[in-house]
Amino acid sequence: MKRTLIFLISAFFCIASFAQEKAPDMEYVCELLVTCDPAYTVGKTSHGERVIIPITGGTFEGPKMKGTIIPGGADYQLRDQSQGRTELEAIYSIRTDDGVNIHVRNCGLISEGTDAEGKPTFYFRTAPRFEAPNDSKYAWLNNAIYVCVPGFKPGFISLKIWKVL
Repeated sequence: MKRTLIFLISAFFCIASFAQEKAPDMEYVCELLVTCDPAYTVGKTSHGERVIIPITGGTFEGPKMKGTIIPGGADYQLRDQSQGRTELEAIYSIRTDDGVNIHVRNCGLISEGTDAEGKPTFYFRTAPRFEAPNDSKYAWLNNAIYVCVPGFKPGFISLKIWKVL
């Protein structure tokens, strides 16, 4: 019994060690093209400078889903200009072309600074979480981790999303 337990523990650590050596694969999910109203600020709060960017609409498309962004959400940001850092949390909903509403909460970080050679750096990544109806063909969105590479296109914020496998 003791020998079996030791074997199982050793096997677990061996498998865990092996799994950590390989970076996870990713599967492309979609790109959102988001439209926004101009940002406004609450001002400096006890948590930092609060900036709010209203989300007014847009579209999204990927291999397994396509639709529109429902107006009414917002990107809530906390800026720390002294550190060149902004934490963000965008909360909004999307509607697929077949009429399914999906809630999205997208948290991330923007960091600006300089590297060791004095060159400017810019980092902008987020991790969206989806809440899709369990009885829909989009329920798969509920059961994974996602990463997003935001970018800018004329008139839109682009959000390219991948599922971590």
